[in-house]
Amino acid sequence: MSKRPSLLWTIVALNLVVLVALAFVYPHLMVSPGPLVKGHEDLTTDCFACHAVWRGASSPRCIECHALADVGLRTTDGVPIANRTVKVSFHQELVEQDCVACHSDHQGPKLTKRSRKPFSHALLKPGVARQCASCHATPNDTVHRDLTMECSECHGDTAWLPARFEHQRLAPAVLDRCESCHHAPNDRLHRQMQGNCKACHATEAWKPATFDHDKYFVLDRDHDAACDTCHLHNDYSRYSCYGCHEHSEAKVRRKHLKEGIRDFADCMECHRDPGVEPEHGGRGGGERESSDDD
Repeated sequence: MSKRPSLLWTIVALNLVVLVALAFVYPHLMVSPGPLVKGHEDLTTDCFACHAVWRGASSPRCIECHALADVGLRTTDGVPIANRTVKVSFHQELVEQDCVACHSDHQGPKLTKRSRKPFSHALLKPGVARQCASCHATPNDTVHRDLTMECSECHGDTAWLPARFEHQRLAPAVLDRCESCHHAPNDRLHRQMQGNCKACHATEAWKPATFDHDKYFVLDRDHDAACDTCHLHNDYSRYSCYGCHEHSEAKVRRKHLKEGIRDFADCMECHRDPGVEPEHGGRGGGERESSDDD
């Protein structure tokens, strides 16, 4: 009875020895978490090129092949990388040289991916972190091409959006050219206008806008005309009621003088709404004048 447990433990021990031996002789078959990336395919059977026994992969072993000054710039043979991207030259300026904290050369370690740290701008030295163009291509769209400030004044370091853009950062000459960044609206109201957007809109948001035509004159169905009918040459700082049907200067003058009204230069002062009687008690601006005045 006493010999059976002893024999059992001997068999278990022998199996463990065999497994450990196989792990050392064929580690890529016994303990590999997955195939290597293409660049390290030639190390498939040489696990100890990167791994130390019982300690795993280590950054010093990475740097034995990948000279820190050449990372992203040259191959391990010293040959310049011809088609390298712009996002490759920051490794030399990291505050911590810990390769395995971010990189894994095995393509299949799904269980260990959580231990990998994504790239963080906090790893960069402060002077390098402010030089966004050293890694990122400079945008050339209409919003960015006139800007001279640092990216960090609008953008965070975790994502490009959302951004904290403020129009006050633009030069005055650029600030007046809204159409250089914004598409001109093509609705019925705006397509007739050729003026300064900020006359009605604020830089914080398009809405709410300050313009409300009814505050000045109600555009009823009889006065639903193009803007330049009343605002000559698209000059919205002034208007004229003359030139439409019975509104000739001579007729308007004769009509008002007949009623004892001598100050009639500002029609909107009394005739803001064509369908409402004017405050002085005369006829509404929308009511057609009698034939004896025509």
